[in-house]
Amino acid sequence: MQTTTTAERTGWGERIMTVINRDPRTAPHGTRNDALLALVLAAAALCTGLFTDEGRRPDALGWTLLLAAHVPIVWRRRRPLLVLAAVGALIVPYHALDNNHIAPTPVAYVALYTVAVTGRPLRTVLTGATALGITLSVMLTVNTHQAVELLRISGWIIAVLFLGIDVRYYRQYVAGIVERAERAERTREEEARRRVAEERLRIARDLHDLLAHSITLIAVQTSVAAHVLAADPERLDRETVAKALDDIAETCRTARGEVRTTLEVLREHGSPDTRGPLPGLDGVPDLMEAARLAGARTEQSLRTRQVSPAVGAAAYRIVQEALTNVVRHAGPDPRVRVELYEKEDALHLSVADDGTGPAPGGTPGFGLVGMRERARSVGGTLDAGPREKGGFEVTAVLPLRTAATPAMEGTG
Repeated sequence: MQTTTTAERTGWGERIMTVINRDPRTAPHGTRNDALLALVLAAAALCTGLFTDEGRRPDALGWTLLLAAHVPIVWRRRRPLLVLAAVGALIVPYHALDNNHIAPTPVAYVALYTVAVTGRPLRTVLTGATALGITLSVMLTVNTHQAVELLRISGWIIAVLFLGIDVRYYRQYVAGIVERAERAERTREEEARRRVAEERLRIARDLHDLLAHSITLIAVQTSVAAHVLAADPERLDRETVAKALDDIAETCRTARGEVRTTLEVLREHGSPDTRGPLPGLDGVPDLMEAARLAGARTEQSLRTRQVSPAVGAAAYRIVQEALTNVVRHAGPDPRVRVELYEKEDALHLSVADDGTGPAPGGTPGFGLVGMRERARSVGGTLDAGPREKGGFEVTAVLPLRTAATPAMEGTG
């Protein structure tokens, strides 16, 4: 029971704070609420006129002016100055007839408060001074004692005006906080979308590197099988053909596994623990073996310790693309040497071959562009070009301590 009471009390508190914080001009059901407010104020004025200061109980005209002064309150949110003027225009003759001077006070305060809470402070002060001056002038001509009494309690009028000004400033402050919070939330959402886009672009590069490498190897192995079949059909080397087909099947299985691993980062369901890491430096020997099966004579020198996932993934993809280019462009039986070693807080990478290089006039691909992007993604550099003694060489320097994109490190 106590919990329910506390919850109800909290709910009422939240509703009250919502009403205080909200601009009255944007509140829902404003006209309906103001109509109810006008009825309540009119009832209070009626009771005050009947039961206080019986010597100045309003006559028929006084009652008409008093009740009519409450009608404009219905539109106080839309035209606060006009409503105040209408209320004043009805109250002034009411006071001039020396009716009960207390009865119209609440409706006058509500009209003044509405002007203060919806307008600028300077306009509010000028409006309040004008209203007080007009009221005092009328009261001086009707009843000097009442005028002095009004002047004595004019502090309440000033208090109402400054209350409206304070509430207005408070609402502006709250609105500013809400706007900054919404702007910060939008910024976080945009940053999250940007990171997702970067991650998807990285995945697309991974798939390009992987598929280009695997398809190239499959094409070379298929060419070997086709050559064996066409060279001497009468003396078919079944063992060589079977080995070439086995190599194709193995390459397909490896590619399929890497594609599955790479695309796991796009899945929004399932446990993140089921996602395997992307290949790193420990996968370089497998790349060398694949290149050897494709016909290249391979040598390797790997002198590295454990590196960050981002650097390891970048180095793996650079070696993969470089070996793909060797198999594709270096000619028959190329010799390729891969070196990986650490020096001066950086991972140095070299892939050199003694092949003939790409054919002149051929259509350039995106391999070198992709390798340079890989190197830049971890703050490194990459150079590629023909060697003086023939062949082609790719060299890269990848810092071991890098401010690489967190997306790569988180999914690599």
